Amino acid sequence: MSHRITLGILIAGAMTCAPYTLSGQWLNYPDARTPRTKDGRPNLTAPAPRINGKPDLSGVWQAQRAPLEEYARVLGQDTVNLQVDIQLGSVQTGSVFWGMKPEDAPLTPEGTAILKQHMGLVGPPVTGCLPVGMPGILVIYAFKIVQTSQEIVILPEHADPPRQIYLDGRGLPKNPDPTWNGYSVGKWQGDTLVVDTIGLNDKPWLDYAGHPRSERMHITERYRRRDFGHIDLEMTFEDPKYYTRPFSFKTVLNLIPDSDVLEYVCAENERDGVHLPK
Repeated sequence: MSHRITLGILIAGAMTCAPYTLSGQWLNYPDARTPRTKDGRPNLTAPAPRINGKPDLSGVWQAQRAPLEEYARVLGQDTVNLQVDIQLGSVQTGSVFWGMKPEDAPLTPEGTAILKQHMGLVGPPVTGCLPVGMPGILVIYAFKIVQTSQEIVILPEHADPPRQIYLDGRGLPKNPDPTWNGYSVGKWQGDTLVVDTIGLNDKPWLDYAGHPRSERMHITERYRRRDFGHIDLEMTFEDPKYYTRPFSFKTVLNLIPDSDVLEYVCAENERDGVHLPK
């Protein structure tokens, strides 16, 4: 698969999702819990808040966007001349193997076959109003984290179902019924939250390039809120059906202060479906 094809899929997905990748939409409502500088602006480098002695990850977050120069570095200088804003997600939106030569991606033969099938489609399932799934809900759109002592709830800005991460000491289910977001449990290792997720279905793509996931996928997330406005996130994927080895990527989540996410119904006022190829 060429990077040019990857770019085409990325742009198609970005154009489809562009109206819904804005930052949180309850704008400019000052949060009294937000530390501020002398001029009243949110102090994003202030110490991270805590709950029960652990970092509180609560807030509206969005994965860091890459500059056009990064797209040009990987995809070619002509990318910067495109009249399309492709900075709608982190680079992992385009490919979880960003910057890697396509032939170096650790795909099994079965994974390669599924990838080729996906490349022949109009776009990822999200273009048909289905959930974007993991990891897309963390790297494409804004999302809200609500943390308590017993669990974390993630509310995606896109029309994905809410995601629950249990912190009450329970283990992962033995025989889970596969779902879009899977089943997640978390534990603290010092100030880093480690989340394990299994029980994922194989319907979403990992990225706009079409990399698949199977029901055997195990995702591990590591969250470290280094200050008030930034979370370092590392995600590791294990899927022996489609990939020959585990692989990881890192990104930074940036806080969107004094904001919120609102409901979004994908098919509401939808007028594009009749124009898409069947």
